Amino acid sequence: MEADGDELSARPALATDGLRFLRVTVGSLLATYGWYIAFSCILLYVVFQKLSARLRALRQRQLDRAAAAGEPDVVVKRQEALAAARLKMQEELNAQVEKHKEKLRQLEEEKRRQKIEMWDSMQEGKSYKGNARKPQEEDSPGPSASSVVQKRKSDRKPLRGGGYNPLSGEGGGACSWRPGRRGPSAGG
Repeated sequence: MEADGDELSARPALATDGLRFLRVTVGSLLATYGWYIAFSCILLYVVFQKLSARLRALRQRQLDRAAAAGEPDVVVKRQEALAAARLKMQEELNAQVEKHKEKLRQLEEEKRRQKIEMWDSMQEGKSYKGNARKPQEEDSPGPSASSVVQKRKSDRKPLRGGGYNPLSGEGGGACSWRPGRRGPSAGG
């Protein structure tokens, strides 16, 4: 019986020594490599989340393909809808092209008409420049842009005096800049 008592008292001592050894070993490992372990765990978590999301999307695509391959009616309807959408877009594009061509024809006709008017006015001995400007002035009854710009310039006052030159180093308050010395730095 005494042997059994020694055995029981020996086991807790070994267990406490093992726990102490484990605590010291794990503690020193965490003290030395703790930040590396923490960052690697975070990195593994992020990578796992990204990969699992991609795997889910890949599985979903495979299921969609399998479902689409199994139902040819759905595929045909999808292709018909796609063809109808393309046809509609092509018709809209053709309408826009026709509008653009018509606009170009009108501009060409207007230019041709202006050239004929200029030629007629030159044959009559009139200045063609004066006639060319009149339709533009009639289109815009307001003052011309050049007269507005001239008025604004005359109303303005200069920001600084006429004698100011920023490169001269004068006229300037507390901030004056001087270039550094040339040559090697003084070392003593």
